[in-house]
This record gives sequence, C-alpha cells and structure tokens, in this order.
Amino acid sequence: MMLPDFQSLNDHFVHALQEDLGDADHSVAACIDPKYQGKAHLLVKEAGVIAGVALARHLFGLFDPQIVFEQHIADGQEVRKGDIVFVVSGPSGKLLSIERLVLNYMQRLSGIASQSRVYAEAVKGTGTQILDTRKTTPGLRILEKWAVQLGGCSNHRMGLYDMIMLKDNHIDFCGSVAQAIRTTRAYLKKHGLELKIEIEVRNEEELEAVLSEGGVDRIMLDNFSIQQTKASIERIAGRFETESSGGIDLKTVADYAACGVDYISVGALTHQIGSLDLSLKAIEGK
Repeated sequence: MMLPDFQSLNDHFVHALQEDLGDADHSVAACIDPKYQGKAHLLVKEAGVIAGVALARHLFGLFDPQIVFEQHIADGQEVRKGDIVFVVSGPSGKLLSIERLVLNYMQRLSGIASQSRVYAEAVKGTGTQILDTRKTTPGLRILEKWAVQLGGCSNHRMGLYDMIMLKDNHIDFCGSVAQAIRTTRAYLKKHGLELKIEIEVRNEEELEAVLSEGGVDRIMLDNFSIQQTKASIERIAGRFETESSGGIDLKTVADYAACGVDYISVGALTHQIGSLDLSLKAIEGK
C-alpha cells in the first residue's frame, strides 16, 4: 500500500482551507491571543477503522510548521470509542482554525475504511477481492481509494487512463460485443499501448459472444443473479478473470464470492458512506 502524494494535492488543501477561512477566522481573532499555546487530541467517538492520520500530520504542518504532531494510532488500525489517535500542540488559534478541515477529511476517510473492513471480512477466506469503483468525490479520489486499501479492500482502475473497460454503452454505441473488442485491440496496437481490457456483459448471450471472440483480460458479470453467476463462472472455466457487479451488498456479497468470482466491485465503498464520529478536543493551554 502506497501513501498518497499529499504534496500533489496541496492546491486542493489550500483551496479547502480558504473556503473555510475567508478573510479571517473571526471567532479566533475575537477571543484567542496569538501568543496563546495549546494542546488538543483527536478523540474517537465510535468504533471503526481510522484513516487519514498521515494526512492530518501533513495538513497541520502545511497550515503552521510550529504545530507539533504526536501520533498514537496508525492508519488502518481498528479503534474504539475513547481512543486517542494523536495529540497536537502549538498556537491555540491555529489549532482551532484548521480543526474542521482535518475532521472533515478524517471522518469521511475513516468511514470509507470502516465500511471497506466490513466488506473485506465478509469474503475472508474465499479468494475473492472486493474492489472500489470510480464513484468517488471529485478531486479526492486518490485519498478515498487509499482509505479503501486501509480498510482491507482493493482498488479498481484509478481513472479512464489506466485500464480499458467496455461497458454497456460502449458496446451499444460500437454495435456489438465482438466489434467493441476488435476495435479496442486495434486501437491498442496502433498506439503501442499495453492496457488490460475488461468487458461488461449483461446476459448469457453477451457472455457467449465474449467467449467466442476472446481478446480480453476480464469479464464483468453485470447484475447477474447468484445462480447465473455460478453457472457463468463454470462456463468461463478460468479462461478469463471474472468480476461481479451491480447491486451487491453485505447481505449477498458472501454468496457471490462463494460462486468463485475473482473480484466483486462495490460502489457503496465510497459513494454511500457515513462518516466515523471523531472530535478534536482541547486538553490544555490558553
């Protein structure tokens, strides 16, 4: 698991902070002397998986290098109510001004990591990997996919550039399954590209067309029932990687994994998330 390049997102972070600060943090300016020094800790208020500790360290340092960051719990660890994740100390006003920005990132990322851990545990021992999708917050994809990894699931493609996925609309616009595969392979050859090809199939007829044509790396079984998935996996017989997608949730994910599918993609890992309850609390200072 690679740590995201936070430096590459600094423009985004600065914009997010400016969105909050405007011309000044008048609440701080009204009652906090710039000379005041304080200390605060990140308090966990519900059980889950923590994500964004390394990001918090970066954000505090970016906002004010005088802030000292003391980590107690690492990213990806399970936490319980009452745990202290880190302690920060420095100018009291600065700690208050950046508090909400840090919490907004960490609460969402920890919610994603916590949900991912539940899905990963649901298929543990099956050999099936749970994948995220491109259903992410614009501008935050690299962070949200990092949180998915921290929770124990895996990343699908990062964007439109690092893997070819021929979905229903591609096939319909192109004319047929076979035509979509052939034109894609010709495109890759013409441009000297080495990208994996995944193709979505909506029914058994499209599956048979892919098996007849070949030329892909992975077949996505879209909105197949559990019974259809099991039969399709037997029909594919290991000739291609397989992925299930479409409406799969915690009630059904283990049953789909039991069919022998290699991957299950779950958009809900990132786009239907409740934030983990965290709070930055002052513990000393003036």
